[in-house]
Amino acid sequence: MHRVVALALPDVVAFDLSVPAQVFGRYQGPYVFEACGPRAGCVQTTTGFAVEVARGLEALAEADTVIVPGFDPPSWELSGTVLEALRAAHARGARVGSICTGAFALAAAGLLDGRRATTHWAYARRLARMYPKVEVDAGVLYVDEGDIVTSAGVAAGIDLCLHLVRRDVGAEAANAIARQIVVAPHRDGGQAQFVDAPLPVADERGLAATRAWAMDRLREPLTVAAMAHHAGCSERTFARRFRAETGTTPLQWLLRERVLHARRLLEATDLPVEDVACEAGFGTAASLRQHFRRSTATSPLAYRRSFRGRAPA
Repeated sequence: MHRVVALALPDVVAFDLSVPAQVFGRYQGPYVFEACGPRAGCVQTTTGFAVEVARGLEALAEADTVIVPGFDPPSWELSGTVLEALRAAHARGARVGSICTGAFALAAAGLLDGRRATTHWAYARRLARMYPKVEVDAGVLYVDEGDIVTSAGVAAGIDLCLHLVRRDVGAEAANAIARQIVVAPHRDGGQAQFVDAPLPVADERGLAATRAWAMDRLREPLTVAAMAHHAGCSERTFARRFRAETGTTPLQWLLRERVLHARRLLEATDLPVEDVACEAGFGTAASLRQHFRRSTATSPLAYRRSFRGRAPA
């Protein structure tokens, strides 16, 4: 069994604490979940109520994965015993992660020095200013450094925890949990935390039907002209409306969806890379490798080795 321990620091964000509890605590798989605090007893949350934890920092000594949920304010001085417990868990071989402002605890313990990490975009500058040895990336949902993982705020913690399940057990298990908690099965860690352009109110003129139509035809040589024709408008109007709804261009969206489809095929099937390239609409294995590496910083075969887990063939 894989023991996941969430360290609830004073003024913990209740939602952040509930995310690993929901993902790892309710999944009937290899995980055992518990929450602890700096000491056993009540831990105050940011939302006006307290949670009670049965154990203190000694729980970290038994953890295979330690997750620090967000807490407020992230600028306070954490006790030396908390920081030492985090360092000891990591030195022992535990995977250590954070959700939202929990990254401040990892940074204070020195675990993020020389590493890339993220936090809620509103606190990213403060994290970079307080801990200049950390490479803070405010524009992503989560960062996986292997033994250290960090996520952006609130809902990005769900993405991170599902990502860890995918790493540990496989895509099918992560998808099953996502269905249970009614969230998207996968959002790429490199996806932006927010879209600069506000999304319009959905109406009958939206392009959701065209996107769904394109999703069903990813293996075909789709063009912007074909998508615009399906939407019943000119290419220029289509491109403008598409960016307003999604925050990206039609071609960028299409490439992203094809890479995501290729990832699903690599995780859940034994198809050769050449066949994955055709099914995802890249045509050739060389084209798939080019776009796949640009999107994921790895090759299709390396990705399959890392993320197959126990996914069925």
